[in-house]
Amino acid sequence: MSLTQEHKKQLMLQAADIREKTVEIIIQGNGGHIGGDLSETDVLVNLFDYMKHDPKNPKWEGRDYFVLSKGHSAEALYAILNYYGYLAQEDLDQFGKFGSRLGGHPTKKVNGVEANTGSLGHGLGLAAGMALALQKNKKSNRVFVMTGDGELAEGSNWEAAMSAAKFGLTNLTWIIDRNHLQISGNTEDVMPLENLHQKAEAFGFHVIEIDGHDMDAIRAALENQTEGIPTCIISNTTKGKGLYCAENQAGWHHKTPTAEQFEQMKKDLDQFRKEME
Repeated sequence: MSLTQEHKKQLMLQAADIREKTVEIIIQGNGGHIGGDLSETDVLVNLFDYMKHDPKNPKWEGRDYFVLSKGHSAEALYAILNYYGYLAQEDLDQFGKFGSRLGGHPTKKVNGVEANTGSLGHGLGLAAGMALALQKNKKSNRVFVMTGDGELAEGSNWEAAMSAAKFGLTNLTWIIDRNHLQISGNTEDVMPLENLHQKAEAFGFHVIEIDGHDMDAIRAALENQTEGIPTCIISNTTKGKGLYCAENQAGWHHKTPTAEQFEQMKKDLDQFRKEME
């Protein structure tokens, strides 16, 4: 079902809040993968609004599953888990500190996290295994996994993709955060991916290419399932989206904003919120 205008507005305002909270977490912990956090935010906000899940019962058997394969971009996920009540503010305040449950990569110690990730190239395989198990047990749960685009240089992704197609995993949706930048620079300079749409299609996926900051397009893609084959959403995004000094800058792959830069971001987001009223 398409989003109503009111629902779309709610998600856009939530995404603004999550961006601000994400940067707060990074400043609090004195470091984080801010560029990829901010590029993935709109998709994650929409996904957690769409998925079946229960913060009061994180291991509910009827839940959908999400694996953040690009686990270095964990801070936006932590902000969303806090929004839904999986994590308390006290947990966020301890991010990056000795003994904290919240490190630079998510682990299953945290409610709402389905897999330990961060070693790139493994999330799609984990998600395909989850989806296959659910399929064999005749369960209707869906599995969503998000990889980065630079991460696709890891060959294990393509082994997992072949397996997902072989087993006809209708219940698997692979989301690629296609922001075109990785720590070493532009993905097409480091390890060219294009034509990514044709590649994913050749590996047996139904492929949908979207603007990863368009809430309507994101929701339509998430709702899509094609019987007998897995789905791949290529989510074209802007690295560092919302923090203007960071947008489309590879140098902001891992960086902490200054107080002045964060204040400017908050002003920009406040202006956006006023325009949405």
